[in-house]
Amino acid sequence: MPNPPRIVVDAMGGDFGPRINVPAAVTAAERGVDIILVGDEDAIRAELDKTRAPDRDRNLSIDIVHAPEVVGMEEKPSDALRKKKDSSIMVCCRLVKQGRADGLVSAGNSGATVAAAMFTIGRIRGVERPALAGIMPTEKDPIVLIDVGANVDSKPFHLAQYGLMADVLATHVLRIPRPRVGLLSIGEEEGKGNTVTKEAFDLLKGSHLNFIGNVEGRDIFTGEVNVIVCDGFVGNVALKVSEGVAKSFGKILKGELKRDFISKLGTLFLLPTLTRFARTLDYAEYGGAPLLGVKGSTIVCHGASNVKAITSAIMMGARYVRNKANDHIIELLEAHGDLSRYGRSGRKNKKSESS
Repeated sequence: MPNPPRIVVDAMGGDFGPRINVPAAVTAAERGVDIILVGDEDAIRAELDKTRAPDRDRNLSIDIVHAPEVVGMEEKPSDALRKKKDSSIMVCCRLVKQGRADGLVSAGNSGATVAAAMFTIGRIRGVERPALAGIMPTEKDPIVLIDVGANVDSKPFHLAQYGLMADVLATHVLRIPRPRVGLLSIGEEEGKGNTVTKEAFDLLKGSHLNFIGNVEGRDIFTGEVNVIVCDGFVGNVALKVSEGVAKSFGKILKGELKRDFISKLGTLFLLPTLTRFARTLDYAEYGGAPLLGVKGSTIVCHGASNVKAITSAIMMGARYVRNKANDHIIELLEAHGDLSRYGRSGRKNKKSESS
């Protein structure tokens, strides 16, 4: 029987630190994941003592690695990587690099996490630029929006690689058979978009993917497409707008349901439906955004993540490792010839990163 995935958790990451990350890690350990908690050892042990009550299984696979420094949410990633070599994020990445863990989860400074993963753990063979894949709920299957912030400027072949990597995520981790892949543009017609989008369209059209062409912003939540490809600037804006709309809608709905006695009475009958609706919109169902293209698995979580979100992120990271997603990415890139061998200039590289 194969060993369970070992996921290292940045216990100090996010707005709430160990108070959220430690209980989430314990829950994931109860579900069969080996855990390494990284951060202030005293703070972690104190939270473990509160979380692991006497009636819970104490034979869980949870190790602690002390990290004396923390990267602040507002710190510049380049400064954090240069000045804080022993931060919890950097220690997490080194553990993956050394093979002591299969992947990491962090709700800390997202820029620092992405940079540390790219430069400490390293890219998988054939990937030019790793990208963040936001997983968003729809009325049907979840949708993968890539990139949501790792790269604000992308070349056409970068976008094509994003599509290939996200196809693997959708197929092998989210279990969506033959995912439909679309390119985010300003119109559905083939000639729409800027030069980068048009060239990316041709690359995706010539790929082995189930490419359905251009899609617009209104198509994100229809469930008719499973993967939407865009650069990190556009993707991050789309993600934040979606979060804002969902939050505002929730507040408006809550206010209307409390407006008068009839509304409150109706809420009792609507409660099961409203609960299902809230679960559909809940980002915590998926936990975080996988950074596709780096060795191991890296899941970047929202700073305000709750226990459910961090637990979901850990389980997704474990699923990513268990299903050998990176091996599938390498295979798919190699099957697409030039898309796995481009260099930074857009020309073919003679050398490629090792797997």
